Amino acid sequence: MIHYLNIYTSNRLEILAEQLARIVREPLPSAISPEIIVVQSRGMEQWVSMALARHNGICANCAFLFPNAFLQELFKNLVPELPDKTAFDPAVLTFRVMKMLPTCIQKPGFESLRTYLENDSNNLKLFQISEKIADLYDQYLVFRPEMIFDWEQGREDHWQARLWRLLVSGQEPLHRARLRKALIEKIKKEPDDMESFPGRVSIFGISYLPPFYLEVFVEISRLNQLNLFLMNPCKEYWADIVADRDIKKIRQKYSDLTDFNSELYLEKGNRLLASMGALGRDFQRLVSGLDGRIYEQYEDPVGQDVLAKIQADILSLKDRGIPDGSNSFSHAESFIRPPDHHDFKKDIDTSIQVHSCHSPMREIEALHDNLLAMFEEDPDLEPRDIIVMTPDMELYGPYIRAVFGAQIDEALRIPFSIADQSIRTESRVIDGFLSILDLPNSRFSVSCVLSLLQVPGIKEKFGLSQSDIEIAEHWIKATHIRWGVDAQHRDKLGLPSFSENTWRAGIERLLLGYALPGANRRMFAGILPYDHIEGSDARILGKFLEFLERLFDTAGTLQQKRCLTAWHATLFDIIEQFFALDEESERDMQVLRRRIDELTQYQDLSGFDTSIEIHVIRSYLGNLLKREPFRTGFITSGVTFCAMLPMRSIPFKVICLVGMDSDAFPRESKQLHFDLMAQKPRSGDRSRRNDDKYMFLEALISARKKLYISFVGQSIQDNTQAPPSVLVSELLDYVQDGFGLSSEQVITRHRLQAFSPAYFTENTGLFSYSKENFAAADSRPESHKVQPLISARLAEPTAEWKRIDIDMLCAFFRNPARFLLEKRLGIYLAETTTIPEEREHFSLSGLEEYLLGQDLVENSLSGMNLADELPLYRAEGRLPHGNVGEMVYNEMSVDAKMFARKITKYTKGELPEALKVDLEIAGFHLTGRIANLNEGGLIRIHYAGMKSKYLLNTWIYHLILCVLVEDQHLPGSLLICRDAARKFDRVQNSLDTIEHLLSLYWKGMSEPLQFFPESSFEYAQRILNKKQTVPVALNAARQKWLKSDFSHGESEDPYYDLCFRNIDPIDEKFQSTAKDVFAPLLGHCREIIL
Repeated sequence: MIHYLNIYTSNRLEILAEQLARIVREPLPSAISPEIIVVQSRGMEQWVSMALARHNGICANCAFLFPNAFLQELFKNLVPELPDKTAFDPAVLTFRVMKMLPTCIQKPGFESLRTYLENDSNNLKLFQISEKIADLYDQYLVFRPEMIFDWEQGREDHWQARLWRLLVSGQEPLHRARLRKALIEKIKKEPDDMESFPGRVSIFGISYLPPFYLEVFVEISRLNQLNLFLMNPCKEYWADIVADRDIKKIRQKYSDLTDFNSELYLEKGNRLLASMGALGRDFQRLVSGLDGRIYEQYEDPVGQDVLAKIQADILSLKDRGIPDGSNSFSHAESFIRPPDHHDFKKDIDTSIQVHSCHSPMREIEALHDNLLAMFEEDPDLEPRDIIVMTPDMELYGPYIRAVFGAQIDEALRIPFSIADQSIRTESRVIDGFLSILDLPNSRFSVSCVLSLLQVPGIKEKFGLSQSDIEIAEHWIKATHIRWGVDAQHRDKLGLPSFSENTWRAGIERLLLGYALPGANRRMFAGILPYDHIEGSDARILGKFLEFLERLFDTAGTLQQKRCLTAWHATLFDIIEQFFALDEESERDMQVLRRRIDELTQYQDLSGFDTSIEIHVIRSYLGNLLKREPFRTGFITSGVTFCAMLPMRSIPFKVICLVGMDSDAFPRESKQLHFDLMAQKPRSGDRSRRNDDKYMFLEALISARKKLYISFVGQSIQDNTQAPPSVLVSELLDYVQDGFGLSSEQVITRHRLQAFSPAYFTENTGLFSYSKENFAAADSRPESHKVQPLISARLAEPTAEWKRIDIDMLCAFFRNPARFLLEKRLGIYLAETTTIPEEREHFSLSGLEEYLLGQDLVENSLSGMNLADELPLYRAEGRLPHGNVGEMVYNEMSVDAKMFARKITKYTKGELPEALKVDLEIAGFHLTGRIANLNEGGLIRIHYAGMKSKYLLNTWIYHLILCVLVEDQHLPGSLLICRDAARKFDRVQNSLDTIEHLLSLYWKGMSEPLQFFPESSFEYAQRILNKKQTVPVALNAARQKWLKSDFSHGESEDPYYDLCFRNIDPIDEKFQSTAKDVFAPLLGHCREIIL
C-alpha cells in the first residue's frame, strides 16, 4: 500500500507556511476541488490565508476546517444520511441523560448521584450533572474509545457503564468512536470505494492531536496526499527528556538503587523545554512512530539578545546553565555559567521584559506606555506586529478599552482589536435578554428594572427616550419605590408581605394622581395620589407602565414549567415583545435565535419531553452564549488582544502576556471525582495545566523581537510583593543562571499610581508618555502650588444678572463660590445623578427625619390630629415597615407636638396671602414673594438646629419686609429652630443694608467672594458679640473652615476647594466681608426664650 504522508517540521511557522504555499501551487486532480487545510483556531486560519496570499499572490478555494469538522465530513462520506447532530452530540446527550437519570438513581450503584440530586426542586442540579456526564462521555469517545466498546460489550458494571448501555440501547450507536472505527476499516478493506475523499489534505500549525484523530489522518494517507505541518521547538530528538520535578519523583520511586545516576540515565536537555513541553513531547512520541516522509527545516534565531539566545538553546536542546554534553541528571546540579553572561545588561537588553504592577488596570497602563516606547525605538514596528494575550479576557477586556480606547491625544492612540470575548459579555442585547429570563428569581429592584430600560432595543420598543426615562426615575424616587412587584410577590420570596415601597404601590399612586389632579394629599381607598403628572407626562406614564406590566406578566409566564419545544415558542415571544432591533443588535440576536431554535431539535433527538423550569433553560443558554465568540477580529491592522488558547503559536515581532499571576496561570483542571480518565491517566491525555505550559513555551519561541510579561505582583493595600506565575519564575531562573541577571534586575516594579513622580524622574527606570499623568505628577505640593480656578477678576456681568429673585439672593449667600461657578460659568461639581435606593427604610436618614419632622410640626400647628396622618405617610412610603415605622412616627409625633405647643403663640393670625415683592434698588430689580406672614410679622420655623444659613435667609427676607412695610410698628421677624430662637427687630436703614448685600452679590459674580456662612458667622459673632480678640476669632473660624477628626469643614466643599485651593482664604478680606454681612444682622438679632 502506497503511503502519501509527508511530515514537515520547523521551529518557524513562516517556513512551514512557505512550504504549504509551494504545495498549494501544485494543481489538484479536479479544478473545482477545494484545498483542504485543517487548523485549530480561527486566528491560525486568518494567518495562514494571509501567508498564502503573500506567497502565491492569492488565497482562493481553500477550505479551512477544524479537526472535528473535517472528521465529520469524512463520517458523512461513510454514512451519507448522517445528520449534523446525532443522539450523541454533547448537547443532545445532556438531555438524554436528564431523561434517564431520575429512574437510574433509584437503582443500586447510583447512590452518589442520588445524594447529589436530593432537594432539586427546579431540576437545575439534574441539568448541571447531566451536562457534566455528557461532556465526560464525549471525552471518553475520543480518549478512551476502547473503554466505550468494552461497556457496549457488557463489560464493567459501575454506574457510568450501565448508564452508557442504556443510552446506546435500542438504536444504532452512531457516535464518534464507532464511526471512526468503521471509517478506518472501510479504508483498509475497501479503499477503491473511497474516491470521494479529498485529493489533498494539509494539517497546519497543530501542536497536538489525540491518537483518535491522528490514526484517522494516517489512514487517509493510504488514499491521498496528507501533509502534516508541525511546529517543533527543538531540532533534536527530545521526546525522552525529563523535567526536574519528574526526576525528583523518579528518584523517590527508585530510592533503593545503589547508584541512581549510573543505573537510570535521565536526559534533561533544556530545562524550559522539559518543564513546559510535556504536551509537545507526547505528540513528538506519536509522530515519531509514523511511517512517512519527514522534511525538516530549522532556522537559528537571529540576534544576540537574551530572547534569541534562549530560543537557540531550546532549538539545540542545550541548557545555558549546564556545559555542553553535561545535561544529563548526573550533572544537573553542577551549573556552570556561560562565559558570555556578562554581555547582557538590563539597561541595554529589553528582549525579555517582566513588569510587576498593583492591579490589572495598572498592568494595561504600563503596557500602553511600553508599547509606545517600542514604537519609538523601532520605526519599522507596526501595531499589527504585536499580540497581547491573557488567561482571563473577561477580566482584562474593560481595562483594555479604558486605557487603549480612551486616549485623547492622537499621538498616543494605538489602534487595537479585542478577540475571544464572549457574546454574553459584549452584547448588551444578549445580556438584556438573559436578564429578563432571571425575572422569576428577581426582587424587581429599581436598578434591575431601570437597567433593562437602558438595553438597546427595549426602550425603543416602548417608545421611550432617555429624557422620558429620567422623568420616570424622578417618579420612582418621589413615590419611594424600592423593590418587589407587590405584597404577594414579596411573600413568595419568603419575606414580609408589606405593600409599601413596591412597584404596585407606586403605580397606583401615579395612576390615581393623574386621574384625580388636585387631590391635595387626600387618600382614596388607602392610596395617596401622586399629584404631579399632567400634560405630555401622561404619554410617558402610559409607555412606562406598559413596559412594567409586560415585565410583570413575563415574570409570571416564566414561572410555568414547559417542555423544550414550548420554551422555544415562549423565548421567541419574549424577543418579539421586548426588542426593536437595529442592524447591529439584530446580528447579535440572530446568534440567540439559532441557539433557541436548537431546543426543538434537541427534544426530537433526545426524546426528552419533560416539562422543566426556566432555570434550566437560563443555565443552558448562559453556558452556550458564554462560549460563543463575539464578532471581533483577530490579526487586524492594530494590536490584537486575545485570550491564551491552545494552538495559537502564531509568530509576532512582539508578544505580550498579561495577567501572569501565580494563581491565574497555568490554570488548573477541575476534575470530576468520577472522571475515569483522571483516575488512570495516560500519556497524551489533555490537561489544561499542560496546555497552558505549552502555550507559554510557544509564546517564548514565537516572539521574534520582544517577549513582554506582566503580572499583579504588589498588593494594592499594603504593597507586599507576590510571586508571578511559576512559569515566569522558571524563565527568570533560567535568565539568572544563564545570563547573570537576578529577578530583581529583570523585573520592573511599577508604582501604585500612573501619575507617580517616579515616571517623570530620571534614573528610576520608569517612564510615561501621558501628558495628563505628567500634569498630575507635577501638581503635587512639593513641585508647585496649583493656582485657584479664577485667579483674575472676570468681566462685568451683563445687565440681566441685575434681575434677581429673593431666593436666588439667598442661594448666593449660602455658597457664593457655587453660585458663581454654576450660574455664571456653568460648572457643576455636585452629583447630578444618584443611585436609586433599593432597600426599604429600616430607619430614617438625617434629611428624611428633618423633612418628616417639618411636616409634622406644620400639621400640628394647623390643628391636625397627627395620629390620623400615619396611614398617609405609610402610603407615601416614607416610613420603615410594620411596627418599626409606627414606633418611629409616634416618637417623632410626640416631639413635633411638644415643639408646636411651644411656638403656637407666635404663629397665630397668619395672613391669607403672601406679600409680592417687586423693587428697584440701586439698579437691581428684586422680585419674589414673602410667605409665612402673620400678625407678628415674618416667622420661619425649622425643625432642626440653628444654622447660619437659616439666619441669613430669614435676615434677607426681614430686610425686604422692612423696605416694603413702612409701618414703624412692624413687630419684626422670628426664626425658630429646635434648639434656639432669634427675633429680628425693625431695621431703620434696611434699604442701605439691602443695597450693600446686592453690591456683595455683584462683586461675587465676577470673582469668588471670601464669604463662608459657618466660618464667617463664627468669626463675626466672636468679634462683635463676644468681644474676643482677632487671633482668637480667626482661630475659631479656621476650626469651622478646616476638617477635623470629628467634623467636616467648609473647605471640603468642592466649589470652595476649586476657587480657593492652596491658599488661605481666612484673611483680611474674609474678616471684612464677614463683618459687612453679619454686623447688621447681629445688631438687630436677639435671642428669645420659647
